[in-house]
Amino acid sequence: MIPVANPLAQYLAHRGEIDGAVRRVLAGGRYILGPEVEAFEAEFAALIGVRFAVGVASGTDALVLALRAAGVGPGDEVVTVSHTAVATVAAIELAGASPVLVDIEPAYYTLDPAGLEAAISPRTKAVIPVHLYGQPADLEPILAISRRYGLRVIEDCAQAHGAVYRGRRVGAWGDLGCFSFYPTKNLGAFGDGGMVVTDDPELAGRLRLLREYGWAERYVSSLPGYNSRLDELQAALLRVKLRHLEAANDRRREIAARYIEALAGTAVEPPRVRPEATHVFHLFVVRSKARDRLREFLAARGVGTAVHYPVPVHLQPAYRGRVRIAGPLAATEGAAREVVSLPMYPELTDEEVETVIGSIRAFGGDARD
Repeated sequence: MIPVANPLAQYLAHRGEIDGAVRRVLAGGRYILGPEVEAFEAEFAALIGVRFAVGVASGTDALVLALRAAGVGPGDEVVTVSHTAVATVAAIELAGASPVLVDIEPAYYTLDPAGLEAAISPRTKAVIPVHLYGQPADLEPILAISRRYGLRVIEDCAQAHGAVYRGRRVGAWGDLGCFSFYPTKNLGAFGDGGMVVTDDPELAGRLRLLREYGWAERYVSSLPGYNSRLDELQAALLRVKLRHLEAANDRRREIAARYIEALAGTAVEPPRVRPEATHVFHLFVVRSKARDRLREFLAARGVGTAVHYPVPVHLQPAYRGRVRIAGPLAATEGAAREVVSLPMYPELTDEEVETVIGSIRAFGGDARD
């Protein structure tokens, strides 16, 4: 079976460098918030084009700490989308705030700026645009509306390492940018990890306090904080992978271009790339009105698929009736019924890509009903 993602293949591709990094950390005797984390923070900040990067324990924690650093808490509202990993909405509640959910642009699966202003209330404190699947959200109008109302913008970049919007990396546009290093990400660790980036020294300082109990000096908390630290081993492994990120993203785009060309004339709808944006194809997400039969057909031919995401957050049992919905979410609910992710990772061989393509084309017109 060709899997949708394959983090083991990334290890095998860079095994010598990765094993060397493990030995270096184990022999160094420093395992939490040491020189590897400091070096990775500096290297990642340079990639994104910001002054500061703060390593934390996960992508969810990155969002929680970013919200807290921005002063978001109980009584506040945060606007985001329902078509996202549930972590985005969970983080808002973990910070003590209330989620407000708006619809997506159907062509790009990201927050629709046309619905943003109507979602804003006197309680609104921040907006979280999600760069879903590796596609940048339409940040300029989102930022313009947010600035007009004095709102913080916190970018959810968990699936968009290296993506570019109008000449700048995502994560560098808002007040804060949040990244996940879950193993299947474009830049994935061998466990959990996350990063918050910013150009604001005050926000960076608050983040460093928040991630470790609020300590300005050891064992003395200057504010209530968390235990959310990126460990030395993960930082060292991520430094190895960071050196290969641009080449890996180029390969993802090459595979995506072959898929898109091959899907022409079929009933399976390929993704679209936003003008003036560089998509990094964390996921290659197509649409089919016969999604279940398509997945069964592909599985029978050894092609794995997944659905990102089958149930919008506002319809999930934990959140149904408990989040504020700003306007109809027709595009969100339509996407949830039809989207399906095909295999996408840089180590896919040309032969495997052709197997996926041949299987999709063999399904052909059967997907039209």
